[in-house]
Amino acid sequence: MFNMNQIVGTHDILFITLDTLRYDVAKEYLTQRRLPNLAAVLPETGWEQRHSPGNFTYAAHHAFFAGFLPTPITPGIHPRPFALGFEGSTTTTENTCVLEGANIVEGLAVRGYHTVCIGGVGFFNKLNPLGNVLPSMFASSHWSRELGVTNPDSTEKQVELAEQILEQTPKTQRVFLFINISALHQPNYVYLPGAKTDTIQSHGAALEYVDSHLGKLWDAFRQRGSTFCILCSDHGTTYGDDGYTGHRLSHPVVWTVPYAEFIL
Repeated sequence: MFNMNQIVGTHDILFITLDTLRYDVAKEYLTQRRLPNLAAVLPETGWEQRHSPGNFTYAAHHAFFAGFLPTPITPGIHPRPFALGFEGSTTTTENTCVLEGANIVEGLAVRGYHTVCIGGVGFFNKLNPLGNVLPSMFASSHWSRELGVTNPDSTEKQVELAEQILEQTPKTQRVFLFINISALHQPNYVYLPGAKTDTIQSHGAALEYVDSHLGKLWDAFRQRGSTFCILCSDHGTTYGDDGYTGHRLSHPVVWTVPYAEFIL
């Protein structure tokens, strides 16, 4: 674990959730060298296997923004990178950055960060009160249908928007950029030629599509200086596993997610 007290204030922070990405698919495609842009930045050990605090987007992200990121699958008390001040926390250590506020977004703003959200799935669409709950935590939030689950070019558009935001932000201004990547969420069959329904194969094809556009994002942050990055899934999803389809249910492939921390 990084010492976050040395990173906050000196580094930009990028937090990406690859919405709905299954750990087994993420690991398989990385091992098969089908994810060159992710392979270029992930630790040598690859994806870390972790447990999500939620089994669907809304629940998981509320936990994330409270400082409860996916936890290692091994038993034990695991320190957290970020925490909010409250009594009795056993996972707050000397390497944890303890922030002020109701969520870590607000806490990073207090530390001088410009906080930006680029939404993806419906819980970030800002079209109704529910869709405003998570984006409203940020000083600046963005969503349009071209960034959402129904646009096959969503990741390309999300990265283009991120590039514009970073270019317009002075390098002296620290940035906390959160992106909810929507392409892996259903419907993802559009990424597999000839497919008519979502399958684990189209899930993997969507991941390859996402990877193809991430290199530009890495470059945009490198032009600004050092960036601390968190990449993870919020939950997995089932494609007939043990008779289950979808998520918001308690199945191992839903709770088990890929996770990585690194510095660009």
